[in-house]
Amino acid sequence: MIGIVVSRADSASVHIGERLLELADWDERTDGDRPDADGGGTVFARDGFELREFDALHIDLDDPAAAFDADLDFLVVVSRHAGETGALLTAHFTGNFGPADYGGEPGRFARACPNAQRAVVEALRDRAPDDYEVGIEATHHGPTEPTVPSMFVELGSDDEQWDDPEGARAVAAAVLDIEGVAADADRQLVGFGGGHYAPRFERVLRETDWRVGHIAADWQLKAMGGPETNRDVLRRAFEASAADLALVDGDRDDLAAALEAEGFRVVSETWVRETTGVPLDRVAALEADVTTIDEGLRFGARIGADDYEVVSLPDGLLGEAQGIDLDAALDAVRETTVAFHTTEGGTRAVGRAAVAGDGYDELVSRLCDVLREKYDSVVRDDGAVTATTRAFDPAAAREFGVPEGPAFGTLSAGQSVEVDGETVAPEDVSKERLVEFVV
Repeated sequence: MIGIVVSRADSASVHIGERLLELADWDERTDGDRPDADGGGTVFARDGFELREFDALHIDLDDPAAAFDADLDFLVVVSRHAGETGALLTAHFTGNFGPADYGGEPGRFARACPNAQRAVVEALRDRAPDDYEVGIEATHHGPTEPTVPSMFVELGSDDEQWDDPEGARAVAAAVLDIEGVAADADRQLVGFGGGHYAPRFERVLRETDWRVGHIAADWQLKAMGGPETNRDVLRRAFEASAADLALVDGDRDDLAAALEAEGFRVVSETWVRETTGVPLDRVAALEADVTTIDEGLRFGARIGADDYEVVSLPDGLLGEAQGIDLDAALDAVRETTVAFHTTEGGTRAVGRAAVAGDGYDELVSRLCDVLREKYDSVVRDDGAVTATTRAFDPAAAREFGVPEGPAFGTLSAGQSVEVDGETVAPEDVSKERLVEFVV
């Protein structure tokens, strides 16, 4: 059940509320036990939602959830967004990493609903009029005391948009789209650093399967003060996000140290991206058995295998194959392993890998296929791959009287040349080259 808060002190909130009532069939009843100004009076309900109106500005409401009769999973506060950002639909959580200049308590946070925020942002993208941007904001303003998870979903950023029926309808439709969505998921993190509109964290929502709870933008971290002396504030941000991982934008060694001292793991955006779709218990096992993601661990197509063993990749054979066709060789590793070690930003495989079943044999076979693009013969036998090819031999060419220069290039390219009236064929001045790779 989702509670919807409309503030009569906010014209955009009122307009969104009107669109909500237009877009769905609602049952009306009267709550005479609570003043109309405080969410009583006329109440609107339908499957999955209850909507109440309040006179006060929403940032000044301590706990609007207390007005609702329903057993709420989370609250959605529909609101205006103000700023020099043009037409914008946005969502964010409430709280204060530093002083409480705009409602709530200092160093306190409302319980976030990261999974619901992800869902509503996706719905906003689907519903937004053509001239509207969609994004998220860092945590800011009150209230900080709601007894259920909550988020603000906003229409911005000036009078033109606050009065725009299409913008209000888009927000209303997006809120209705998240009927039945849970407040939380099993992949949630807290964000630190960057600008107020949090492009890195919006990218995480859009491009990975992770959800983002509270976000402390640069200005909030400055307002908070030193991380070491505000570990209680940091801890509350994680508790209010139902998360134990942190993604930090920028170099903040003091912050990372304070977070880790509190038992929270600081991860990179690469880690977040690479773990998308991978069970977290499997991630932990492979980071322990092979290497960490930040040190080059990448996951293969057989990540779902029931069991695996860790082996050394055939580095000589693999290196030769990557020199012939890097993409094909890397595809061979990716498609035959559970996970593997990489260097150069994940672009070259080397070292150890986790394999299952016949994955190692298939990998060697695939790499042999790549070598056949260069070598005349490639044979695997007795723990080795032997590759042979015939190549131009300058010494043999000199014995035939071929002068160095263009004639060498012609023979090397596989074409015959004339020397003193005699034809010298490429095979006359070539020799077999043999390379062996241990596998």
